[in-house]
Amino acid sequence: MEHRRSPTISDVARVAQVSTGTVSRVLNGRPGVHPETRERVLEAVQRLAYTPMQAARELTGHTETVGILLAPEVRRYIPYYLLFFEHLAEAVWREGMRLEEIPTDPVGLPLKAARAYVLMGAHDHDPRLERLAAQGIPFALIGVYPGTFCVAPDDLAGGYMATRHLLELGHRDILHLTGQPQHQAGRERLAGYRNALSAYGVGYREELVLDGDFSTLTAYRRLRRAWEGGLRFSAVFAASDEMAVGALAALEDVGVSVPLEVSVVGYDDLPEIGSMLTTVRQDIAEIARTAVGLLKEGMAGAQPRGVRVPVQLVVRGSSSRYQPDALGP
Repeated sequence: MEHRRSPTISDVARVAQVSTGTVSRVLNGRPGVHPETRERVLEAVQRLAYTPMQAARELTGHTETVGILLAPEVRRYIPYYLLFFEHLAEAVWREGMRLEEIPTDPVGLPLKAARAYVLMGAHDHDPRLERLAAQGIPFALIGVYPGTFCVAPDDLAGGYMATRHLLELGHRDILHLTGQPQHQAGRERLAGYRNALSAYGVGYREELVLDGDFSTLTAYRRLRRAWEGGLRFSAVFAASDEMAVGALAALEDVGVSVPLEVSVVGYDDLPEIGSMLTTVRQDIAEIARTAVGLLKEGMAGAQPRGVRVPVQLVVRGSSSRYQPDALGP
């Protein structure tokens, strides 16, 4: 007899022509889904005879909730967070639990209990880390912090490879748009940028580092102000794709051609950004799956450990070889 695999949430999403996150929202009874979309998901569930472990746990009243805790400054609408949430929801679902964004107090501590938590946006001396650890509540951090279950992309390597790519194209005046340097991601991507400059014998120039706050609008404003103020550079390494979009818009508005006159490299490889941006790809789905695996270890009483997920440079059309005369005198 032929063995047929059980349908998955990805199969339901494919048949219903929606994201896995939308399927999760429908099956968890969460708001924010159009009635026609909800009906399409439920029809796909019935057609595929999809019976996840989650449904059985809901019937017996033993569903365990994994809460996602955001630091106050994390923007819920940004593409990175929305994509990460969808992958995390699927990974949690596959373990028979449900994901819920938990309301927090002003410092980010949970106002609602959950079986375990995933933390985003941690910073130096974050009160959530010590408080949850002291209470013995399992959590996994998206980032890096000693003595915790944590997972992060290899941001030091990512910053290095993005800057090295530009250096190998002949660029020497490379502007870096950093973001929230008090946080692990911004700090490590900046360190990778500095390491690459040093390795190629290029001096670090403080005026070529602008804090874009991981924001498209802030990056746009600060890069445009710098250019109009007389600062010149032949390349930009932005520590996020969203800041790269701000850089591209600013350069266009001041009449600078990309990549003929200025090359631009981003970070994340978000599908919403488009197919022309040279960027550093981080595996968001793998980060989400690893976070759930670490949560399971924490709930089982294992010793905390950290995981680094490799990143990859993706070369597209926004970077090219340095042309000394491109910007004129």
